[in-house]
Amino acid sequence: MLILNAYDALVQNHIQPTSNIKFFFEGEEEIGSLHLGEILETHRELLRSDLWIIADGPVHQSGLPMLDFGVRGDVNMEITTYGPKRPLHSGHYGNWAPNPAFLLVRLLASMKDENGRVTIKGFYDDVIPFSDSEKRAMAAIPPVDELLKKELGFIRPEGGGKTLYEVYEYPSLNVNGIRSADVGKDARNVIPAEATATLDLRQVLGTDYKKQVQRVIGHINAQGFYVTEKDPTAEERQRYEKIAKVTADEGGYNAQRTPIDLPISQSVIAAVKSAADGPIVVAPTSGGSLPLYLIEEQLNAKVITLGIVNHDNNQHAENENVRIQNLWDSLEQLAAIMTMK
Repeated sequence: MLILNAYDALVQNHIQPTSNIKFFFEGEEEIGSLHLGEILETHRELLRSDLWIIADGPVHQSGLPMLDFGVRGDVNMEITTYGPKRPLHSGHYGNWAPNPAFLLVRLLASMKDENGRVTIKGFYDDVIPFSDSEKRAMAAIPPVDELLKKELGFIRPEGGGKTLYEVYEYPSLNVNGIRSADVGKDARNVIPAEATATLDLRQVLGTDYKKQVQRVIGHINAQGFYVTEKDPTAEERQRYEKIAKVTADEGGYNAQRTPIDLPISQSVIAAVKSAADGPIVVAPTSGGSLPLYLIEEQLNAKVITLGIVNHDNNQHAENENVRIQNLWDSLEQLAAIMTMK
């Protein structure tokens, strides 16, 4: 509710906002905002507006304030491969019964090369490249790759030589997790019956999440798998050598991007710079995903995201945190946007 604190500060100091302000709070983002489109459609007149400011995500890794003029889309998929109908003793049946874990990891490995480029046919075909103004903004972003490699503990990033922010221009395919039988102290000497992986596919301007899902399914077919949306029947197990159950999350959505060179975009940049009393980082898009395309599509409004939390806040991981000073800084920046010329 930080944005309400910013508004309260203006009221208490008798400062009048320069625009009509509406507040919108939506609590389903972490499960895909399944009802956002319906809400926007139902309350179209009430929510009619020129600009939405979304307070979300981190500031730049350098600590500078950050404005993202777009977000990527997202969709999750789940892939399950099958071996024997029940787990089998690996001594009695090893080297004979098919292991679904090996089937799955070979399938996943076929989807990306060693540089992290997705090898699925057509995966990059629909990408709308950054405009000239967006490329200039990218060039001005402070370099952080060497710092992050040390902080995060690896030496060779993916991306084929592109920087962290440059790869935001392209869709991605990520393995969120893999599960098959047990590991560690719970491990047993078995051939598992199933192996499952969850993927997330980040979308960029131009790509459609439904189309990308079909491309992944087509790739799985091309690797010799029979693809189904349900657990295979006994008849299917006898008919097909390799079977994959593939499902896609209903909460998928596409990307959104607001041009940086619009007058209203430049006004927001100037306002945040004035509050920060120094340089800020302007990015064509965030690496993260929100269903903001619905706001642009249904309300014909522009959308800009203001980063709030520290970059090392462990978002979506253990010990998620926020630096208190970030809240104060963001409060001032939000107040500046509400009173911008």
